[in-house]
Amino acid sequence: MDYVSALLPPFVMAALFIGVIRVIIKTQGGVNKTKEDAAVDAALAQAQATPRREQA
Repeated sequence: MDYVSALLPPFVMAALFIGVIRVIIKTQGGVNKTKEDAAVDAALAQAQATPRREQA
């Protein structure tokens, strides 16, 4: 019975990891893509507009 308790956590983590990957793949593109692209463009524009300080 010790082998079952030793193998259970890796199988649970693998199943959760596969679930997360599936959600990430399913949410790519579509309506979400436009919102995500707009958020990234806004962040890049803000980063480029912020003056950089030179380090001594």
